[in-house]
Amino acid sequence: MKLLSFRNSRGKRSYGIRTERGIVDLGSRLGERFPSLRSLLAVTGGVALARHHEAAAPDYQEDEVSFLPVIEHPNKIFCVGMNYAAKRQEFNETNPAPTLFVRFPDSQTGHRCPVIKPAHSREFDYEGELAVIIGTGGRGIRREDALLHVAGYACYMDGSARDWQHTWFTAGKNWRETGAFGPWMVTSDELPDPQQLQLRTFLNGQQVQDDSTANMIHPVAALIEYISTFSALSPGDVIITGSPGGVGKKRVPPLFMKAGDTIEVEISGIGRLCNVIADEVLEPFEGYELPEAAETAAA
Repeated sequence: MKLLSFRNSRGKRSYGIRTERGIVDLGSRLGERFPSLRSLLAVTGGVALARHHEAAAPDYQEDEVSFLPVIEHPNKIFCVGMNYAAKRQEFNETNPAPTLFVRFPDSQTGHRCPVIKPAHSREFDYEGELAVIIGTGGRGIRREDALLHVAGYACYMDGSARDWQHTWFTAGKNWRETGAFGPWMVTSDELPDPQQLQLRTFLNGQQVQDDSTANMIHPVAALIEYISTFSALSPGDVIITGSPGGVGKKRVPPLFMKAGDTIEVEISGIGRLCNVIADEVLEPFEGYELPEAAETAAA
């Protein structure tokens, strides 16, 4: 089953099931009890409750809605860096422990929505990744039980302002609407083994990344075990599991995204996430002085 969050033509936020016939609006059916997809995932049997409506007549076609991030306001978004052998080789990474950083909810956008290139960055890079959506929370989750805590999987384009990444990643990863999340999540019963998926990224139709999730250094179950050791996970939390090699920063010459470019992330069994890059429009903010790092990037 494919679950998504969206805004209808009247601007109302909702969530639903994407079927071959169209989109079944679960918000109109279940919204009084569960106002968001995240709240539905938080209740035991929430996915099964949604499934009861899977055969209903569709309320919308895809071109009648605006896609939102699959989980619009996750409590936590954990991102994993350097999790594929080819990527580690590109960046000469030797630390065996998972590389973790965080994203904030307002840094996300949905399928077919603009991904915003930061005005203060000249090195806006693509990273196609598998996103894991937590269904059952917990702390100290054992690796052998970890996949039972997963509600589903989605595509993610983890846009990176490379010239704002130094010895930390947070500044390069949290610009407004730089991370695309969607188009929908596929429930875990349809993808029992997340380590057998093919991930490809396309920039303006050219394939720039191609790898199997089998090549993750730290597989999904290990990441859930590791993260839940120090931070309790809750329904709707998101783990973005890392990008394969082939990123623009390490190409010769470098290949960065610019306004008008189309970036797509395709994962077998899930679908294809598609976005167009747009330039950031800066709003005047009286009294703000541009940080030195931003001045350097904008020069």
